[in-house]
Amino acid sequence: MSRETILDFHARLAPRPGALDLLLADMKRAGVQRAAVAAGGVIDLDVLAGQVVEGGHSEADPDNDLVLDACARSDGQLIPFFFANPHRPVGHYRGRAAEFRALELSPAVHGVGLDDPRTTRLVEVAAEFGHPVYTVCLTRPGAGVADLVRLAGAFPGTHFVLGHCGVSLIDTHALGLVADLPNILVETSGGYTHLVRLAVSRLGADRLLFAAEHPLQPPAVELAKFRALNLDPETWRRIAWENAHRILGEEIP
Repeated sequence: MSRETILDFHARLAPRPGALDLLLADMKRAGVQRAAVAAGGVIDLDVLAGQVVEGGHSEADPDNDLVLDACARSDGQLIPFFFANPHRPVGHYRGRAAEFRALELSPAVHGVGLDDPRTTRLVEVAAEFGHPVYTVCLTRPGAGVADLVRLAGAFPGTHFVLGHCGVSLIDTHALGLVADLPNILVETSGGYTHLVRLAVSRLGADRLLFAAEHPLQPPAVELAKFRALNLDPETWRRIAWENAHRILGEEIP
């Protein structure tokens, strides 16, 4: 697992002093060359945890400008994702889409389901700009993996990324739901090693993306999970490097 072949597909930058330095230091320690970055700290973590379990929503704007500035200063190490607020008009994303490389949607933060017309309008813009769409699903109606499957089925030319391999540490059910839609990939942060092993065997290496969820999880921890899997070098390179570049529309170095 050399540093030249790892792209972390899901890191966050919160509006806190030293956040960028911490991210870059974590990447260096783990041998991660590049990372895709979205805004973090949109709402307090305890509030977010409550919304995940009990419902609720926020209308707060993610700090996409902070992300864009950090990426501009990273000499190509960081890749900016636009974290959309569906409570705003879709033009808020459309007007800035060319500055970013992907779209993130969060039913957990903003409380807007994947079956909501506001989500559809945002995905239409993502499709127009060639952006993959990243989201984390929940167990509530409108925000589940089955809802993601329906949304992805309506946009077969757009890549979707299911965060954390589903809605639990052992969500083998999610793997079955997404199996027949080749435009849905799964990112592996948080899931048990056994779940990732099953994802490789059931979906194939071309549909997995390595990620860590910095700063909640250091990339070195997630890399240890893959070391335990003892994947062959070609499979690991696809998961850790090639797949991310492919769906971001970049030439694979």
